[in-house]
Amino acid sequence: MKILDIYIIKKFLGTFFYAISLLILIVIIFDISENIDEFIKKDAPLTEIIFNYYLNFIPYFINLFAYLFTFISVIFFTSKLASNTEIVAMLSGGVSYYRFLRPYLISAIILAIMSFYLGNFLIPKTNIKRREFKDKYMENLDEDKERNIHLKIGPQTYVYLENFSSTTNTGTKFSMEKFDGNKLVYKMMGDRLRWDSTGNFWSIDNYTIRKIEDIRETIHRGNRLDTTMNLKPSDLYIKKEDFEEMNFWELRDRIKEERLKGSVKAKIYEVEKQKRIAAPFATIILTLIGVTLSSRKMRGGIGMHLGLGIALTFTYILFMQITMVFATFGNLSPFLAAWIPNIIFAAVGLVLLKTAQK
Repeated sequence: MKILDIYIIKKFLGTFFYAISLLILIVIIFDISENIDEFIKKDAPLTEIIFNYYLNFIPYFINLFAYLFTFISVIFFTSKLASNTEIVAMLSGGVSYYRFLRPYLISAIILAIMSFYLGNFLIPKTNIKRREFKDKYMENLDEDKERNIHLKIGPQTYVYLENFSSTTNTGTKFSMEKFDGNKLVYKMMGDRLRWDSTGNFWSIDNYTIRKIEDIRETIHRGNRLDTTMNLKPSDLYIKKEDFEEMNFWELRDRIKEERLKGSVKAKIYEVEKQKRIAAPFATIILTLIGVTLSSRKMRGGIGMHLGLGIALTFTYILFMQITMVFATFGNLSPFLAAWIPNIIFAAVGLVLLKTAQK
């Protein structure tokens, strides 16, 4: 690796981490001022505030704005190189424009790998403690579903509950039906359903079981039945953004489970999975756009470059949010929703590269 590569990589990564560190401090100060009333009201210990919430908040924040600060960092220090005529000197000295791009792309790949690791493995682990703290001292992350809950827990197995309480893990008016094609072959009903967390099984009070075989039907009744089924308490209430606690492999397994149940949540998890895969590539694409925009010396200098760069970045973020909404609540494929912004901005980057002053 030559002196030029080391020089640009140090400038790139140094500017990135310096800028994002400053913003983290500012955001933490604003967050403390916004939530201090809740911390005092609920007697949150200082050690938990620092180590369980804010310490685990840092990687989440870095990954959330990684591509934005990658872009700003590239624009900022490349504009300074251009305004000091350093880029002209490099190109005049026989360095090709594509050779000049190499250390930028190396740095972008390093940041993309970091972003992928943070988003898929480290942050889900740190989010467990952060979300526990948030649930305890800031806002309740569990929300009971409305009455009349219908779920598919197997290929032809359906569950109904009149209501379910996440605080007591109990539900009323339970029924489970199994079908063979269009024919009902098994039905279990009970007045109350309770989850036993010590034994990991369900208890059904005042149950009735009907088994139907051709024209023969058998009925069993009892006061209590302990049983297991492909149903967890978390399936019966809403936990806000629970995918934040799942690493890549857990998220993939959950998608399979939800698809088996025929749950609409499968699409939400699929959107999150595709987003985690596509987002790191945005770092590379926005780096390419940033270099081609800011390597040309222009009137207005760094201010003009930063203005154009920030406008493009927020356009990308807006575009990503729009496609994700269409994927979550519409018919757009989660894969396309995650990759359409990357494809469009990659095309923009290639056009800018072709027309860049070389």
